[in-house]
Amino acid sequence: MAAPVIIVQKPVDQTWAANVGAAVTVRDYITSPDKFTAKHTRVINLSDEFDYLDLGYYASLLAEARGHNVIPTVETILELSRKTLYQDALPELNAILRKDIDKLANAPMAGFTLTICFGQAHDHRFAGFARKVFDRFRCPLLCVQIAMEERWGIKSIEPITPGELSPHEFEFFLGALESYTRAHWRAPKAKTPPRYSLAILYNPREHMPPSNKEALKKFVAMGPALGLGVELIEAKDYLRLGEYDALFIRETTALDNHTYRFAKKARREGLVVIDDPISILRCTNKVFLAELLAANKLPAPKTVIIDRQNMIDAEAALGYPMVLKIPDGSFSRGVVKAETRDEMTEHAKKLFQRSDVILAQQFMYTEFDWRVGVLNRQPLFVSQYFMSRKHWQVVKHGKEGRFQEGGFKTLAVDQAPAEVVEVALKAAGLIGDGLYGVDLKQTEAGIFIIEINDNPNLDRGVEDTELKDELYRTVLKDFVRRIEAR
Repeated sequence: MAAPVIIVQKPVDQTWAANVGAAVTVRDYITSPDKFTAKHTRVINLSDEFDYLDLGYYASLLAEARGHNVIPTVETILELSRKTLYQDALPELNAILRKDIDKLANAPMAGFTLTICFGQAHDHRFAGFARKVFDRFRCPLLCVQIAMEERWGIKSIEPITPGELSPHEFEFFLGALESYTRAHWRAPKAKTPPRYSLAILYNPREHMPPSNKEALKKFVAMGPALGLGVELIEAKDYLRLGEYDALFIRETTALDNHTYRFAKKARREGLVVIDDPISILRCTNKVFLAELLAANKLPAPKTVIIDRQNMIDAEAALGYPMVLKIPDGSFSRGVVKAETRDEMTEHAKKLFQRSDVILAQQFMYTEFDWRVGVLNRQPLFVSQYFMSRKHWQVVKHGKEGRFQEGGFKTLAVDQAPAEVVEVALKAAGLIGDGLYGVDLKQTEAGIFIIEINDNPNLDRGVEDTELKDELYRTVLKDFVRRIEAR
């Protein structure tokens, strides 16, 4: 991306600011709008006046009006103006602060001041705390007053300016500024800078990711032609999220790990996000899906929600064999088949160690499952996932993380049975307008919805065998559409 605009107070400050971006005085930025017409310009406001209606305040206000991505925002400036406005953030930050202090061999005996530059603490012992403060209050320079009353806690958080720093602190600030701009706004490889930026969250160590490495490379390579700069990020890049226009989660989602936190943060900061947090919340719980499908009279295998007290009731309702599932399993994990009461009891007891309620479901064997990919309420691809060899599931899990998958066949959407696609679209529509994978079984009795996935596979060589590059292009175009609609 293009170098950021660095707003400084006086012309003399442009000398050091020019090393990391396009340096401009606060007065020039405010009074010369014709010089800053490019949308989505990154702006770092380092002026000296952040009081309400001062020049620094107006600089951030006008940056937002011009469509620039500025720190600090007007909302942050106002929030930091009074302690009563940021009071709600203190319990979480104080808890992190106390953990950092507890780890110190020589803990401070009295109150102290911490200078934070772009999420880096001048006192490196408080690195974790500084990152959290910057994540909550995205302001270039912060002074945090810390006091000991009954317990250690934050007395105040205030934005400060480069002119208030000591020479040693100023050198530290310059290093943090250079590191921040280099990490967040690298020069693009394309000759024309992309209009928008997309972060793809992935885990390079995941054994069964929703997109393989070749698919991720396709997204990255094809983005610039659509005006979309695409960058792969990992869990450690949580603090960088606010610098992008959109987030695409290509890591297996769960409510109790960082993927859901990324989705929540992206939505809170105004990014376009797939999977959105509501979709994750709904799709990752099979109990919710079972109730949702039943309430909307969509076809699904007969399902009974059971706990430790009524698990035998499933026997009368379903007979044997039956399938038992934990609510939040993925990739066939946490799914077992019971042929007898003894097997059902044994499997259920193990699953109840992971969840207070589980699902018992009518067993339906088919040679393959249908998977209909749906994006923005339209079919994207249709695949057949065949059962693993000598097994009743698509994925057969073994010991020590080993697994075996069945084969596949991907069809053009118009080659798939129309009723399969129609039922899948109805099911996905109950969740939202994001990207979903609807799994269905087709038997002589009809079509049945097995589950709706918020994070469906888009693998090179599998789901793209019919559409080829158009699969990735379609997904990226939809991100552009959503960004511009926002």
